[in-house]
Amino acid sequence: MNIEQNRNEDINKQLSFLLQSRLNKIYEGGGIKRQEKEREKGKMTARERIAYLLDEGAPQLEIGALVGYEMYEEEGGCPSGGVIVVLGYVQGRQCLVVANDATVKSGAWFPITGKKNLRAQEIAMENKLPVVYLVDSAGIFLPLQADIFADKEHFGRMFRNNAQMSAMGIPQISVIMGSCVAGGAYLPIMSDEAMIVEGTGSIFLAGPFLVKASIGEDVDAETLGGATTQCEISGVTDNKYPDDQSALQAVKKIFGKMGDRPKAGFNRIQPKLPALDMNEIYRILPEDRVKPYDMLEILKRMVDDSELDLYKEGYGKSIICARARIDGWAVGIVANQRIMVKSKKGEMQMGGVIYSDSADKAARFIMVCNQEQIPLIFLHDVTGFMVGSRSEHGGIIKDGAKMVSAMANSVVPKFTFVLGNSYGAGNYAMCGRAYDPRFMYAWTSGRIAVMSGKAAANTLLQIQVASMKAKGQTISPEDQTKLLEEITQRYENQTSPYYAAARLWIDGIIDPLETRRVISMGIEAANHAPIEKRYNVGVIQT
Repeated sequence: MNIEQNRNEDINKQLSFLLQSRLNKIYEGGGIKRQEKEREKGKMTARERIAYLLDEGAPQLEIGALVGYEMYEEEGGCPSGGVIVVLGYVQGRQCLVVANDATVKSGAWFPITGKKNLRAQEIAMENKLPVVYLVDSAGIFLPLQADIFADKEHFGRMFRNNAQMSAMGIPQISVIMGSCVAGGAYLPIMSDEAMIVEGTGSIFLAGPFLVKASIGEDVDAETLGGATTQCEISGVTDNKYPDDQSALQAVKKIFGKMGDRPKAGFNRIQPKLPALDMNEIYRILPEDRVKPYDMLEILKRMVDDSELDLYKEGYGKSIICARARIDGWAVGIVANQRIMVKSKKGEMQMGGVIYSDSADKAARFIMVCNQEQIPLIFLHDVTGFMVGSRSEHGGIIKDGAKMVSAMANSVVPKFTFVLGNSYGAGNYAMCGRAYDPRFMYAWTSGRIAVMSGKAAANTLLQIQVASMKAKGQTISPEDQTKLLEEITQRYENQTSPYYAAARLWIDGIIDPLETRRVISMGIEAANHAPIEKRYNVGVIQT
């Protein structure tokens, strides 16, 4: 191992350590003191509830842990968006658990909370997964109500999804474990089953203070909408339980009696670990996002037995296409290559750019995987499509359109990982968020933007300087340098994977060694949803 590999390993492990440190802080929710207050009420915290419900020792995948990161700081922050979403197993059955975190503004819904809950429902609908809602929320965070109430993808969309999921036969079970107020009351009651915890759970359209203000009635929360009222008088909820643990045990019993459902039938055999050391990924991936490296060496440390069946190995070398297995599952891999390669004319070309032949190759491979019912994995380290007269004369736009069309119309599940750069149209062609990957995660080394920070900053500087000159203002070289630094820093912050994860552009950030687990759990989830659409790429492929 040389000096550069040592440095790569140190930097990548530091990035993983930083990720875990930030996650540990986020896992505290509203803080240790707020957690203790919940326990004093006889309640478990949201994460304790999830841990109690899910099968011990079974794999788990948290979705959107970094949502809200460094957002809403004037309002005191919103760790994990105030709602925790975990893909896990109850009684051996894979499901999604969505739990309000009452330590964060009493579980109130921020705009990003609504977006995250809709993302959870989208995952459940795509993969036909049962959902358990652990409800403990004060309702919409009123100071930001204009950003969550009335639009198509706002709060009300959840109840529309509740209804559609029920019609699709997707089981939804709600446990009211704290407050459940106003419009939020519809979520558990539009679920297939709703239970409530005595003493702490309550559900009503208007709480005691609003009732007093509206109609002058004096009534306490328990009489208005507590467990006894809603189970024995109104019949709104199905059953009541003395504490959180008893209610969660009841959910486990329900899952233990659920019938089986048809599967998509994706191919899986006995899993094998990679033959090569997975830890060597840290050494291979360079700190400098411009430096070349061999993506094949990364892949060999991700796939079972380090075995890859390459597709069109000698053609379109800036994209790798291969069949392989990950944790036993058959997969098709589309990955950007970052080595220096020779063109037919003999000059050296930098990988990480999509050329016409690479786009054509990827489009054909995507079609093959759809024909053979093989899930697709996209691994990003791409700066975009090749530009210049030679590429334009060669029809780069047409070939790029073919790749985008083939990927966009894919009916097999797609999973996307940002290993390095993910810039411009390269993000789109490699199945960015806009193209409905079942899950999209970034490595700690990932970057997502229209273009690199350096290129963007210089462009923005030129625009700003030209604007100033048009107004008759002058700017010294020193001031230009300072302005460039400010623009670069601002732009670089926005390309960070944390910026993307906070806004749910990606489902989270992972250590590279977690990739196999995420893919395996993702394909298992997708296997619950038989493919019903026919693959048709349309006229653009002709």
